[in-house]
Amino acid sequence: MTTTLPSFPAANEAPLDTCVRLREIGPVVQVEFPGGVPAYLALTHNAVQEILAGDNTTFLRDPKHWPALYDGSIPEDWPLRAIVQGGHLATKDGDDHRRLRGLVGKAFTPARVRALEPRVQQIIDGLLDDVVAAGDGVDLVPAFTEALPMWVICELFGVPAEDRLRLRNWTATLLAHTTPPEVAFETQNSLQAYLHALAERKQREPGDDLTSGLVQARDEGDKLTTDELVGVLWLMLVAGHETTVHLLGHAIVALAQNPGQLELAKAEDRWDDVVEETLRYRHSVMMTSFRFTAEDVTISGVHIPKGNAVGVVYQSTGIDPEEYGETADQFDITRKQTGHLGFGHGPRYCIGAPLARLESRLALASLYRRLPELSLAIEPGDIPYSPSFFTVGPLSLPVDLGPVRP
Repeated sequence: MTTTLPSFPAANEAPLDTCVRLREIGPVVQVEFPGGVPAYLALTHNAVQEILAGDNTTFLRDPKHWPALYDGSIPEDWPLRAIVQGGHLATKDGDDHRRLRGLVGKAFTPARVRALEPRVQQIIDGLLDDVVAAGDGVDLVPAFTEALPMWVICELFGVPAEDRLRLRNWTATLLAHTTPPEVAFETQNSLQAYLHALAERKQREPGDDLTSGLVQARDEGDKLTTDELVGVLWLMLVAGHETTVHLLGHAIVALAQNPGQLELAKAEDRWDDVVEETLRYRHSVMMTSFRFTAEDVTISGVHIPKGNAVGVVYQSTGIDPEEYGETADQFDITRKQTGHLGFGHGPRYCIGAPLARLESRLALASLYRRLPELSLAIEPGDIPYSPSFFTVGPLSLPVDLGPVRP
């Protein structure tokens, strides 16, 4: 008897609806990706947390542990190959992962992030000046939610201003599941070539930026190779920047749909709570890149054989009623946070979490301080969302500004 696997994602279905539909089947579900590629998805808070805790041991990230990728089962032109075989920090395991993470952590410290606050605020203020000058109908995605994280990450990397739009276009192309395979590979090669050139330049001419800090990072005489450095920059650009873009977009939509929560945030300066609740309520990550089972394993009662690909679906964990009760799908900044998985869990907890929190808190506080009656100029149901397996967020947010404060 042949079992037909549910598709991921379903045609013409919103990403969150896909996640909820699959979670109703079970905590871990085997699905079929486009191209006929089977994989398992973990969809509940408990299942995802259990998998994240097993990183580097039971669940590995190096694609060599997925036999189907190399035995002809998966087509050579499968569009996700460029992501799965990225060769970056997220695809390292065990000692390799701990070594690289330790070196990156030395350059990407909380103190470095705190020191960025005045410059991040300056960037925000300049972008809001441009938003105000554009007037009613301005699209906040290119003008603000997209521009801010890209500007900040490029300043961190030491990327010249004239190259920043190119980097943004490359990341958007790479993450879109509608991108043809040949374009995805070409884009991946272009991005990596640019980052290689950047790393080599910073090795010759170090500056006061994160790339130079990574070049200079040392751990008992160890250091990052150029390929390792490029892998770190790639991951931070593709995963870190894109998720902050969508975090801001999701927050703006949620606040527009919940005006009482917006007024509470403004009255009591609860922007940290807005950020945390948005991370839970509408996670920017639909699914992480795959993990691969190093052995037969059972997660939340579901057996997964050795050598299979597993994706964790953050989009569904935050609104899991078994974890958050009957109000799981309500946006409530007064909610007692009980350990959402917004930045992961376990040995791969997001290194960039402090920067994402800083940017988002400052951006939202400044946006609504400057434009206290900001409103969407589009119906929420008409907002277009990104066509990606991995990150999900608004692609366009036209707004009416209302009264402007200095």
